[in-house]
Amino acid sequence: MGSHVSKQVNRRKAISTEKKTLCDLQGNCGDTFPGSDYRPPDRKNWMGNLNPEKLHINQIVWPGTHDSATNKIGFLFITRPFAQCQSLSIYNQLVRGARVLDIRVQEDSRVCHGVLATYSVDVVIKDVKKFLSETQSEIIILEIRTEFGHDDPPEFEKYLEENLGEYLIHQDDRVFSKTVSELLPKRVICVWKPRKSPQPKAGSPFWNSGHLKDNWIDTDLPSTKFESNMKHLSEQPPVSSRKFFYRVENTVTPQADNPVLCVKPVTNRIHGYARLFIAQCVAKGCADKLQIFSTDFIDEDFVDACVGLTHARVEGKA
Repeated sequence: MGSHVSKQVNRRKAISTEKKTLCDLQGNCGDTFPGSDYRPPDRKNWMGNLNPEKLHINQIVWPGTHDSATNKIGFLFITRPFAQCQSLSIYNQLVRGARVLDIRVQEDSRVCHGVLATYSVDVVIKDVKKFLSETQSEIIILEIRTEFGHDDPPEFEKYLEENLGEYLIHQDDRVFSKTVSELLPKRVICVWKPRKSPQPKAGSPFWNSGHLKDNWIDTDLPSTKFESNMKHLSEQPPVSSRKFFYRVENTVTPQADNPVLCVKPVTNRIHGYARLFIAQCVAKGCADKLQIFSTDFIDEDFVDACVGLTHARVEGKA
C-alpha cells in the first residue's frame, strides 16, 4: 500500500513538473508564428476563402480530430468520460473547421474506442455528406481504421464506395502537388486501414496506411508528448517533397496506473499549447514539415492556428 501511494505521489509531481515546463516555455518564447494573427472569416469554408486555385494540398496545415466519432460513446456520466474525445458531432466538427477525421470501427460497422461502441458508421457518412452538400471547396481526409482487437467489417470498401464514390479522390501520389481546384469536384481523401483485408492499391478509390503516418506515444505527461512530437516531426521530409500525410497529435492519454482516468482533464494538460507547438516548429526550423495537427475536443482557436499557418504559406510568408 505504501509503495502504491508513493508511486502516485511521484506521478503527480511528474505531471506538475511537466505542466510547468510547458507553461514556462510559453512564457519565455511566446506562441506567435507567421499567420498567427489570421482569423478565417468563415471556418465552415476556410479552404474556399484561401483561394482553391492557389492553395496546394501540400501547403495545408490540416486541423484534425482524434477519435472523432466519440461524442456519444458509452453511457452518459458512467463510461462516456473514459472514452469521449470529442463533444461535437462529425458535422459540427467539420463546420467548426476540422478537415481530418479519425474513425475507428468494429466488425458490425459501429464506431468504437477500445471496448466501448457507439453509433453506426452510417452516422459519420451522413454527416460528411451533409457538410459536403453545403460547401464547394472543402477537402476532407477521412481516415477509417478497424480498431485493434476487432475484425474488419464485411465488404466495407464496397460500402464506402457506394456511399462516397462521387466524392472520392483516388489514390495517386500526384495529388500532393495539386491545388484544391484541380481536385474538385472530388472532395474526400479516404484512408482505409483494415486489420486483415488487403490494403488499397495505387489507383484505388481509397488510400492505404502508408499514406497517413504518425508516431503516437502512450503517455499522460504533456511535456514528454510535446517533445516526442517535435522530435519525430523534425525527422520527417518537408511537406513539399513527401508523398504521404504525417500527423502530430496534440493530445495526452489517461494511464491505468493513475487515478485520473477521464479523458478531458488529462488531455487538457496539453490542449492549450497548440500555438506554442507551431511557434516552436518555426523556431526549430521544422515548420515546413507540419501537416496534419490533431486534437481532442477541437475548438475555434485550434482551427485558427492551423488555418493561420496555412494562410502564411499561401502568401509566401512561411
